[in-house]
Amino acid sequence: MSLWSRLANVFRSDGLRREIDEELASHIEEAVGQGRDPVEVRRAFGSPLRLREASMDIRHFGWLDSLRADAVFGWRQIRKTKVMSATAILSLALALGACTAAFRLIDGLFLRPLPVAHPEQLYALSREGYIQDGKPSVSEWWGNADFRRMRAAVKGTAELIGISGAERMDLTYRSDREMERAELQYVSGWMFQSFALRPALGRLLTEDDDLKPLAHPYVVLSYEYWTRRFGRDPKVIGRTLTIGRKYGIGSDLFQIIGVVADGFTGTEPGKTPDMFIPTMMSALLTRPEAGWLRTFVRMEPGVAQEPVRDRMTAVFRASKEGVIDTNDRLRQTLLMASAAAGVSGMQKDFGLPLTALGLLVTLVLLVACANVANLMLAQAAARAREMALRVSIGAGRGRLVQLVLVESAMLALLAAAGAALFAGWAAPFVVGRIHPADNPARLPLPGDWRVFGFGLALTLGVTVLFGLAPALRASAVRPSSALKGGDDPQSRHRLMHLLIAVQAAFCFVALFGAGLFVTTFDRLSHRSTGFSSERLVHLDALAEHAEPEAFWDRVTARLRRVPGVEAAALADWPLLGGGWGYHNISVNGSHPTDEQIAWFLNVSPGWVDTMNIPLLDGRDFRAKDISPVAGVGTGAAIVNIAFARKYLSGANPIGRWFEARSTGYWPDMRFQVVGLVRDATYRFLREPVLPVVYIPFHRTNDDGTLQARVEGTFVVRTTDPDPLALAPILSQEITRVLPGSRIRGIRTQNEIIESQTVRERLLAMLALFFAVVVLALAGIGLYGVLDYSVFQRQREIGIRMALGAQAGDLVRRVTQDVFSMVLLGATAGVGFSMASVRYIETLLYGVKPADAAVLGLPLIAIPVAAVIAALPALTRAVRTDPIHVLRAE
Repeated sequence: MSLWSRLANVFRSDGLRREIDEELASHIEEAVGQGRDPVEVRRAFGSPLRLREASMDIRHFGWLDSLRADAVFGWRQIRKTKVMSATAILSLALALGACTAAFRLIDGLFLRPLPVAHPEQLYALSREGYIQDGKPSVSEWWGNADFRRMRAAVKGTAELIGISGAERMDLTYRSDREMERAELQYVSGWMFQSFALRPALGRLLTEDDDLKPLAHPYVVLSYEYWTRRFGRDPKVIGRTLTIGRKYGIGSDLFQIIGVVADGFTGTEPGKTPDMFIPTMMSALLTRPEAGWLRTFVRMEPGVAQEPVRDRMTAVFRASKEGVIDTNDRLRQTLLMASAAAGVSGMQKDFGLPLTALGLLVTLVLLVACANVANLMLAQAAARAREMALRVSIGAGRGRLVQLVLVESAMLALLAAAGAALFAGWAAPFVVGRIHPADNPARLPLPGDWRVFGFGLALTLGVTVLFGLAPALRASAVRPSSALKGGDDPQSRHRLMHLLIAVQAAFCFVALFGAGLFVTTFDRLSHRSTGFSSERLVHLDALAEHAEPEAFWDRVTARLRRVPGVEAAALADWPLLGGGWGYHNISVNGSHPTDEQIAWFLNVSPGWVDTMNIPLLDGRDFRAKDISPVAGVGTGAAIVNIAFARKYLSGANPIGRWFEARSTGYWPDMRFQVVGLVRDATYRFLREPVLPVVYIPFHRTNDDGTLQARVEGTFVVRTTDPDPLALAPILSQEITRVLPGSRIRGIRTQNEIIESQTVRERLLAMLALFFAVVVLALAGIGLYGVLDYSVFQRQREIGIRMALGAQAGDLVRRVTQDVFSMVLLGATAGVGFSMASVRYIETLLYGVKPADAAVLGLPLIAIPVAAVIAALPALTRAVRTDPIHVLRAE
């Protein structure tokens, strides 16, 4: 017979049996019709059952038919035990879905190769020993001059590709003056050709577009942005757009020349650039010391890394252009790391959190498997007589293992269907909360063969993990013992009790981790900032042209007169808002070291009062105070306590002088301290207090005239508890005084602070959610074991009650073994948790493992859950009717 016919016969076994029986009957009738004795004919043919089975083995696949039969029987068992099956499926669906969602995140951020030709040939170039923020670190950013020299040095053996970080920028189209935001990225003109990318429309950038500064103001759109913004309109080619000079762009008018093919999402996982611009269009070209390009090295086939890296190292160390004394190149070492999956800041920020999340969902999976294994062990014990009968009529051990594993596989497959739905929702949900809503992470999460393969492997692994032990136990049944009442009940309980201990240990670890992350989030979000964030709103304004300082002062004065405004001032950026700038500090002419730095912020008079930062000594800025230009005049400065303590020996700083020395592109300036304020957080909530210098908002030019400005942040404190309610009026007042200006963004100070805790909030939320899931699963497993124990010991309980045993004694006997395993597992969980803390210390803030808030969660939750899970079984035990039980026996 053909393969397809045999395969089809597997699914029509009943019809095939009838056909074979009819065929046998026709042969017998034919022989009888020829005059032979019917008894002799039947004896000659032999056993009809044996003939039928032999014939069926020829006409179909026997092993496949046994699987089909087991699947039918397994489905009947699942329908028969609806509560147990539903519990198992839901437990596994949540665990499998969580693991698959975690894999999608980890795969999208760290494992998925870039959609370019031969991503395995890509390496990211960085340098170790670079001095940043006064400390040695590893830097992945390079200046254009160094990049060009190293590219020329390795020509023929490797290709260097420069790509800036993707930044969210404001832009307008010439035919649409309404401002919008998009992700922009500078790239080497030869990037598209090197990556073997093709245009979906128009043309892509070439090397000729990236040779001369400011010569080719071209833009290539991403396919996703072209679809989202223009609806795939082919007339987009040739359209122009304006991007402000404030972003360091050398030209403000650009022309769209093409759209890159679908599928290319950039080289920075977590960000998807909307448009690509040649690196030669950046104004940062005039600052050779500024590092702003990531350097990708594409190795030629067969070329070793070491010679290429050594050649680039020699060129880098020999260069003197743009070199800063504090970054001695001889102390720096060049590193090359695989960039097959891209390079991004999100990989660094969320590498450890995703690892912690992966371990947490693994705990959920293991607890779910232990839970289902316990339920199936209990079911297998209840089916011991059935298995004994199967063995008695000839079923082999392998056949019984197959029967139970097929049922386990059906549970896992049903759970996998629910897991797919959960993972499809959960992964985008997590990505959507990684960054603030106004600048969300953009991480492609395709449901392709990689995700399918992982899910399939996980489902098969889970089937073996929770189904093998019940299958082996069922296959080891001894018919004589099972049919007489079974083996010693205690032997059946050992494996189930061991799984309870494992669940308790995992449960403690999950709850302990949740306690760490929840406490971290709570303490970080309630950290004192040194200023009042209530009723404070920031309006980022962008003028159409650079405006004299008088216009900015006029706007501030107008805002102060708006009803509902308590105070208003100007600053370069909000505290904790993402902006920063620093200088090396010199006192009394001393030469500053790498660690002698302070952080600067330009603010207007009244800013200190608006922020509610206490002025401890001296005075606030006055209208005539300005920030000096390099080497010309002196300026006033207000310093915080940390600055006075570090650089002025903690003495009264009023009247003291200091210099802000160049860190590469900042000018040297001389300041006199006129005020002392309390410490306030500057960049990040997690940072210790930094030495901060506040200097006047207005600056001078080289000729001593006041510098016109194109942007500024208005800081407004309102009397209304909701400062955003006044934002529309404030925006109108700003645009009324500054015609053509635009409000780029409106943020309350509380929103800014909350954006600093996005990662901690996400970790706390997920950890607490999965800890509750683990606790619930462990409780279900404990309930199943106790319920099974009470069922198996009904006769013993009935006898004890007939002899006068009290309820307390029964409860102790039923629970002592199980609760002792819970205690043992929790103790093991304590040790494992304490030993694991050091691996996640960088994720924690202001919390220790022994804190009551951390240990209290598992120490309270586990006993409470155990008692709640035990109550139904204990109630059943103490309500046992001894007469009914003994009569049944």
